[in-house]
Amino acid sequence: MEYKKQIMPKKILIIGGTSLVGSTLINYTSKDYEIFVTEHDTPFTESNITCEKIDLLKDRNKIIQYISKVKPAAVIHTVAFSSVDFCESNHELANLLHVEITKDITKICKETNSKLVYFSTDAVFDGKKSQKYSEAEIPNPLSFYGKTKLDAEKIILAGNDKNVVLRTTVIYGHQKRSRFTQWVLENLKNNQTVTAFTDQYNTPTLVDDLSKAIVKILELDLSGLFHISGKTCLNRYEFALKLADKFQLDKKLVSQTLTSEKNQTAPRPKNGCLDATKLENLIGMEFCDIDSGISFIHSKIDG
Repeated sequence: MEYKKQIMPKKILIIGGTSLVGSTLINYTSKDYEIFVTEHDTPFTESNITCEKIDLLKDRNKIIQYISKVKPAAVIHTVAFSSVDFCESNHELANLLHVEITKDITKICKETNSKLVYFSTDAVFDGKKSQKYSEAEIPNPLSFYGKTKLDAEKIILAGNDKNVVLRTTVIYGHQKRSRFTQWVLENLKNNQTVTAFTDQYNTPTLVDDLSKAIVKILELDLSGLFHISGKTCLNRYEFALKLADKFQLDKKLVSQTLTSEKNQTAPRPKNGCLDATKLENLIGMEFCDIDSGISFIHSKIDG
């Protein structure tokens, strides 16, 4: 009698498994990969996936030990401070999480021969250009957050030629962790006003597109720096109006504001729109424009 050798699925470790990106990525990878995740202060509830509680700031050695133990084919690093203003006021902590701990992770990934996929940001640019930014543009971050993310990019790309850096912006979806869309929709549903910027532009990125693209990147074993974002360049006010329109909520509750009218600690680029053509061509996939993206989340929430 012949026995066929069972081929075990490749291992993926998602650092930040309860994040918007991490939790969505699980849905797109769990059938073909053995998934391991870390969580910090949000309990992980999926019983069929191995989870390790790790506080990167308090126990940075634990993530090194865990990667060494799991030896994943790929590590998806989603953890960062979400507040740009917090980073501007807390340089030491921002540098520790974004740069020094990323350096640790990069080093151990090379030792375990794991591809490291890292999320960077449009904030590496100064926003002075009038068109979308391609990967060929020279970064010039305005904020300390942008500076630390750029430093991390350099460490990761220099650390191993199989690594991937993905610059993205305004990630949204139908999940509760989608901060901007949830904030807008919840306020409008409760007849509360929403004030949004008219002078900060981005290319909002559907988290499901992001997850599908990561699967393609892993399948094709791509490496290097890529922009990954939606196709529509618009401001937050326009984004909020489109959400109100699709969900049939009162657009009169959406009001305009300027950056100069808000007390923001960190400077933001006026133009954070990214051009993802390079990656789209490589993986044979088009990312959603804002209308199709909002239609997608509408179908999920209503469904």
